[in-house]
Amino acid sequence: MNYRNVITIEPSKRGGKPCIRGLRITVYDILEYLASGMSEVEILTDFPDLTAEDIRACLAFAADRERRMVSVPPAA
Repeated sequence: MNYRNVITIEPSKRGGKPCIRGLRITVYDILEYLASGMSEVEILTDFPDLTAEDIRACLAFAADRERRMVSVPPAA
């Protein structure tokens, strides 16, 4: 999935955090809802401006960010 068409970063919106399509809903918000046990259907019901593609874009964005993280071996 190409999340770059969905996830936007604007310095003047939500402190420059990654948001969904310029809305004030951040990737972090969606990930936190999913982690707390909310289903995709519940999120979409609570936020009618969102789509299932938006939620998948958040997951793809997080996966890409995780993939790019550098691992530092523990000190000996």
